[in-house]
Amino acid sequence: MAIEIKVPTVGESINEVTLLKWVKNTGDYVERDEVIAELESEKATFEVNAEKAGVLTANVAEGDTLNIGDVIASIDDTAPKPVVEQKTEPEVKKKVEEKKEEANAEIKSSQAPTPASVVKATPVASAIIADKGINPKEVKPSGFTGKILKEDVLAALATPGKKAFEGNELFSRNENAQKMTNLRKTISRRLVEAKNTTAMLTTFNEVDMQPIMDTRAKYKDKFKETHGVNLGFMSFFCKACAIALSEWPNVNAYIDGDQVLYHNYADISIAVSTPRGLTVPVIRNVESLSMAEIEKSVVELAAKARDSKLTTEDLTGGTFTITNGGVFGSLLSTPIINIPQSAILGMHKIQERPVAINGQVVVKPMMYVALSYDHRIVDGRESVSFLVRVKELLENPVLLLTQKDPVKMLLEL
Repeated sequence: MAIEIKVPTVGESINEVTLLKWVKNTGDYVERDEVIAELESEKATFEVNAEKAGVLTANVAEGDTLNIGDVIASIDDTAPKPVVEQKTEPEVKKKVEEKKEEANAEIKSSQAPTPASVVKATPVASAIIADKGINPKEVKPSGFTGKILKEDVLAALATPGKKAFEGNELFSRNENAQKMTNLRKTISRRLVEAKNTTAMLTTFNEVDMQPIMDTRAKYKDKFKETHGVNLGFMSFFCKACAIALSEWPNVNAYIDGDQVLYHNYADISIAVSTPRGLTVPVIRNVESLSMAEIEKSVVELAAKARDSKLTTEDLTGGTFTITNGGVFGSLLSTPIINIPQSAILGMHKIQERPVAINGQVVVKPMMYVALSYDHRIVDGRESVSFLVRVKELLENPVLLLTQKDPVKMLLEL
C-alpha cells in the first residue's frame, strides 16, 4: 500500500512552507528515515524523512507553496528493493578513471577560449576573440543577422570597461522575475515592522583594535591547538556585550505589551548572510560561556546556516543582536533592530587611521561601532554608556575577565 508523506507541523504560528528541493526523485527507492526533501518556512529550513522504505512518488514540484498537512509524496512500501549489482575491482577502477577523465575534460573545456565554430562571427573576428580571450557576449554585433565583425571586436578592445551582466549581451534590456521565498518575505516584513514600530536611533563610537589583534597574534596558535577552533573577533565582542548588557539591563530588555521584559541572561543573536537571505541564529547564555565555547558556537551556527540546517530552535529568542558588516568591507552603517529586541550592535571594517594619543598623532587599526536602539525603552545616556563600556572592554581585554582594572581591584577602589 502507498504511505502518504505530509508537511509536518513546524511551529505554532507557521501555516505554510515552500518546497526547496527534492533530495530523492520519483521512482527512487528510499530507506526508512532517509531524507527525501527540504522545506523552507518563514523562519528556517528543515528536512522531510521517509516514514517507510519503498519507491517514492513526488506529488508537488520544487518551489511550490504548501500548507501544513498537505501531501507532498507517497511511498509504495510493497515495492521490492532493487538488487544492486556487485562490481568487480577492475570495473570500479575503470569507473573512477572515466570520471577523472570527464572531470579533466570539463575543466579544460571551461578554461579554453570559445571556439570559432560556436561564435557567430566572421573568421577574422573569431580569430581575434580567441587570441585575446574576449567574451563574445561583451561584443556588440553589427553584422547581418547579429554576426560579429572584425570592427566590432576592435571597438570592444578600444573601449575597455564595458561588461555585460552574466548570461546577457551588451545593451541587453532583459528582466527576470522570481518568486520571493518565505524567508525573504519574513525578512521584508520584519524590517518594515522594525522601522514603523520602534523609535530607532543610532549612536556611534570607535574602537582601537590593536590590543585584541595583539592578543590574537600571540595566542591564536595555542588556542587552536588547545580548543580545536580559531580565535576570532566575534568571541571578544560577544563577551564584551554580555558584560555590558548585565550592567545596562534596559539594552537587554524589550517591550511586551504594556510591560518591560528584562532578561537576566544574554542570548546573543549573530546575523549570518546566506544565499537565501539574512538569518539570525542565537548563542544562548553567552555570559556563562568561555571564549572557546563562543567560537565553537559561532562556527557551528555559521555552518548550519550555510547548509540550510538551522532549526526553529536555533532562530528563536535572542535578547540582543550583533551584525558584522565589516566582513563585506562596510566602514560605517546604521543596523536595523531585530524586533522585539531593543538594540543591535554593528561591527565594521578595521582600517588603519591616524588618531591623537597623548598629544601625538599615531596610526592605529580602528573600527567604527554602531548601536541602534529603541528610544522607547533605552535612553540616550544608557545607549551611549553601553557603547562606551563595550569600547572599554575591547580596548582592555583583561577587563573581560576581571570587569575592573586590576590595579583598582588591588587598591580596593
